[in-house]
Amino acid sequence: MTTIAVTGHHDLTVGTSVLVRAALDGLLLRHAGDGELVGVSCLARGADCVFAEAVLAAGGRLAVVIPSRDYRRARVRPDHAAVFDRLVEAAEDVVVLPIETAGRQAYEAANSVLVERADRLVAVWDGTAPTGGGGGTADTVREARAAGVPVDVVWPDGAARTRRERPEGAADGGAGIRPP
Repeated sequence: MTTIAVTGHHDLTVGTSVLVRAALDGLLLRHAGDGELVGVSCLARGADCVFAEAVLAAGGRLAVVIPSRDYRRARVRPDHAAVFDRLVEAAEDVVVLPIETAGRQAYEAANSVLVERADRLVAVWDGTAPTGGGGGTADTVREARAAGVPVDVVWPDGAARTRRERPEGAADGGAGIRPP
């Protein structure tokens, strides 16, 4: 059994979501060969849900980590609610962390659970440095690497975020997957 967790940007453009999905399909197929693929996601908008859909399409099982008791009500926007609910329903394992309020503490705790459960971490990440706010993609990559968890960075050529431009000099991986 291979357990792969995901971290990634929530503000992917529509075109980037398509590119990321194609890269994830290829990556997950390499790990789904034994029929025992488990994908772990917090189901945030963007990378988390693209990954969850790819895990299910690859025949894998989905495990969900919800950062706080109020996460669905407080953080899942109406235009994302149907996707979130459908993926929670499809999950074989759903863990709701015992934290009342969504926020930095909850996200950091959820990311730690992802890293603890993972044999590998997939990071849908443009390479930007941590913001200092904690709980972000770069923070999770750093935590995984410190724990010795292999990290596959997925950022396909042409990928973009809706809120930020791709950082100058960011490496591209051709197929969109960069080794640690």
